Amino acid sequence: MDYGLFGFNDGGLCTPDSMERVVVTAEQLGFESVWTGEHVIMIDPQAPPSPVPPEAPMMDTIASLAFAAAKTKTIKLGSGILLLPQRDPVVLAKELAGVDVLSKGRLIFGLGVGYVKGEFDALGIPWEERGARTSEHMEVLRTLWTQEKPVFDGRFTQFSGIKSHPMPVQKPHPPMLVGGGSRPALRRTIAQGDGWYGCYGLEETAEKLKELEELANEVERPESLGRLEITITPTGSGGDYSDGFVNADDAKRFEDLGVDRLVLIRDWLDQGSLPSQEIEDAVISFLEKEAKELMIG
Repeated sequence: MDYGLFGFNDGGLCTPDSMERVVVTAEQLGFESVWTGEHVIMIDPQAPPSPVPPEAPMMDTIASLAFAAAKTKTIKLGSGILLLPQRDPVVLAKELAGVDVLSKGRLIFGLGVGYVKGEFDALGIPWEERGARTSEHMEVLRTLWTQEKPVFDGRFTQFSGIKSHPMPVQKPHPPMLVGGGSRPALRRTIAQGDGWYGCYGLEETAEKLKELEELANEVERPESLGRLEITITPTGSGGDYSDGFVNADDAKRFEDLGVDRLVLIRDWLDQGSLPSQEIEDAVISFLEKEAKELMIG
């Protein structure tokens, strides 16, 4: 089992010094990966399902991954998750390839559809197209990352007679992890994803993995994708988001379910906070305690 840390670019950690301290400490302790969160803009005033107050800062995912790449040497860098239908896929392919090149092949590309309609309205992207855009954008990225003479003729994107260099270091490309637990997201995971990323407790994870197994009998999965990698951010018993500490016994239970990676978070409320020394110190303490408990490193 591998272990990561979620949200190094969000809320209480959203300063250059805090971000550097957290990603460097995670690397030194032996964590496998660090992960960004993403909302390009916040709804003001906050209204469900928007997860955090509009004043809460979130550093841009691409900028944060590039920053972390420059401050570390070995730890993997994940987007957890990038809202793919809100991006131009041709520009994004260039940005993410740049992160993979500058980090010497450490990018993990976590992606999702998004769930806050107001964000799409502000960006001028039709809400009802978000699923179709996500599926197509994934193939645009694969095309630009793997073909020397890329050609694409889709509903939202068309191109030919172009090149996009440099290509990613990782071959055929950085792993694509599809986030979300809806039926369409799970079907997309099987059909197009190298892995799946969910935020669930033990019981809910077991249920979603069973659903993925059942859908695998209905949805064709290309042989080139290989085995589906499973990444989970645990939410605690009954969906409790306030205490992210995972003990060794529960980590083993997740592993026994078939989970490959746990991406830990100290407290989801950190995302909605303003930067503070208190939160920074608490996250460092959390990393140290988890490293000891889970025998990381």
